[in-house]
Amino acid sequence: MRQTELSITVPATANLGAGLPGATLSRRLGMVTVRDSRPINPNTWTVTVTSTPFITGAGSATQTIPTSRVSYWSGPAVRHTGGGNLAPGQPTSAQAQTLTVPRIAFRKTSGNANNRVSWEPTLVIAIPSGAVTGLYRGTVTHSVS
Repeated sequence: MRQTELSITVPATANLGAGLPGATLSRRLGMVTVRDSRPINPNTWTVTVTSTPFITGAGSATQTIPTSRVSYWSGPAVRHTGGGNLAPGQPTSAQAQTLTVPRIAFRKTSGNANNRVSWEPTLVIAIPSGAVTGLYRGTVTHSVS
């Protein structure tokens, strides 16, 4: 019997590199892939992306990069199989959105049969001018439904 499912695979970690206070970092997070083998018609789905603030140390005001300074853009599909209409949430950097609220990263709006789509999203972080030096950590979460 064939297993049917809707799943998402994301990079476990991403190193965005270093930046100075007042600078902007723009880095790819790595490949995100949705696989859909559900036998429903249509088998549509939506991927949502969220983020925590990025913090270092105890997370004081000067040790926090708030989500209002963290933007995301999905870019286009870099690989896909199966039919249907695929819609990136933010096809280009000009459409990048802050992650202050959950955002749509990618959608399949029509079609049926098995499908798979992959994209390489970019995270843009505007480092506050008063930020202290340190190793900042945050979590970017993709979920599919």
